Amino acid sequence: MENHLQIEKNNMEHILFLDIETVSITESYFQLDARMQRLWDKKCERIKKTEEQTPEQLYQRAGIYAEFGKVICISAACFRGDKLRVKSYINEEEKILLQKFSDLLNKSFSENHHKLCAHNGKEFDFPYLCRRMLVNGISIPKILDVSGKKPWETSFFDTMEMWKFGDYKSYTSLDLLAAVFGIPSPKDDIDGSMVYETYWKFKNLEQIKTYCEKDVLTVVQLFLRYHGKEMLTNHQIVITTSEGIKE
Repeated sequence: MENHLQIEKNNMEHILFLDIETVSITESYFQLDARMQRLWDKKCERIKKTEEQTPEQLYQRAGIYAEFGKVICISAACFRGDKLRVKSYINEEEKILLQKFSDLLNKSFSENHHKLCAHNGKEFDFPYLCRRMLVNGISIPKILDVSGKKPWETSFFDTMEMWKFGDYKSYTSLDLLAAVFGIPSPKDDIDGSMVYETYWKFKNLEQIKTYCEKDVLTVVQLFLRYHGKEMLTNHQIVITTSEGIKE
């Protein structure tokens, strides 16, 4: 398993687990300016599966592309002793959310002593965060910055990549791996396909936060199972006050 010996030597308190939720930059295709509409039209020519699909219909998927989407929630988890502390950053103003998360990384997580861990993080979460930070004029924290680094020099763990064992042909979802390892499903309320409607139609940031926290907890449990460790019990998990939501 990737980085097995390094993980065993690492103090678990030096790993920050995270998950992000994203949505389209505007509620509808028609709210994009003319230039961005043309560019989304070009994007849709590559991603549509049938000729009948229109750019307007596909726009709900825009959130997975950093050029057409924004981050609305980041849930982060880190061990402190035998407790796992989970905190979420959620805000409709993306720049505020990203700045607070950037401040956390710069203050508490060094590229030389810490790791970031996410499921499919190397393909999605980590580059998405970097791209959106640049768009918002925020300097990329050193632990996230891969400029000039070789793949094995980055500060990243990826629970999906760890499952591949050198096989690069397939994507394995977090929900499927949770089922394989007997971990409760994080998709028991909403799943990723419902975040767009939950945000734009219902403005239910609390539900999105809860969903994001379930995902990051599942990443932690999966990481532990990969290494033959017992799953965390509820009393070992501490949900702390989130940034951006009054609780």
